[in-house]
Amino acid sequence: MLTLFFSVAVMHLLALISPGPDFFFVSQTAVSRSRKEAMLGVLGITCGVMVWSGVALLGLNLIVEKMAWLHTIIMVGGGMYLCWLGYQMLRGALKKRAVGDPAPQVELAQGGRSFIKGLLTNLANPKAIVYFGSVFSLFVGDSVGAAARWGIFVLIAVETFAWFTVVASLFALPKIRLGYQRLAKWIDGFAGALFAGFGIHLIVSR
Repeated sequence: MLTLFFSVAVMHLLALISPGPDFFFVSQTAVSRSRKEAMLGVLGITCGVMVWSGVALLGLNLIVEKMAWLHTIIMVGGGMYLCWLGYQMLRGALKKRAVGDPAPQVELAQGGRSFIKGLLTNLANPKAIVYFGSVFSLFVGDSVGAAARWGIFVLIAVETFAWFTVVASLFALPKIRLGYQRLAKWIDGFAGALFAGFGIHLIVSR
């Protein structure tokens, strides 16, 4: 069992550190808003991962194989959300003030919006359905008991929260935030284009 847990932990860590919508969402929120807002996003992403891992442990790969139409709906819906998020970032980038203008106050999301955005970003993540529907499912066969499945579920949640907490804390450092203020327009524009690209790719490759 320890070998299984170690294998899942290493595999999931590799999946986490590969750049994707979740990483760019947390880092961009941390540098442009606040660590508190980024941590709300981290909680949302962690909840999204818990949903994916829970469904995967119940047999996501079988659902995807037998219900191709559901797979298509998830992919297209997720792609449309990522495109919308990218559009919002691009629009915000165009409104950024030029370098040298008085820096505006950090705009905080209202009513836990960062949590909702983090959750939806993860659920719409193009890597998630592929990762949890195929790669992850290979490690959780019929021979894995209920206790081990619960252990893996907790492991995935804790590892996800820990990794993105590190990301949020790092990008919320004063030096990095200062660097962001100098390049905010370009960073937000790049992040927006990246999210839109993820969304378009997800829709096209469904």
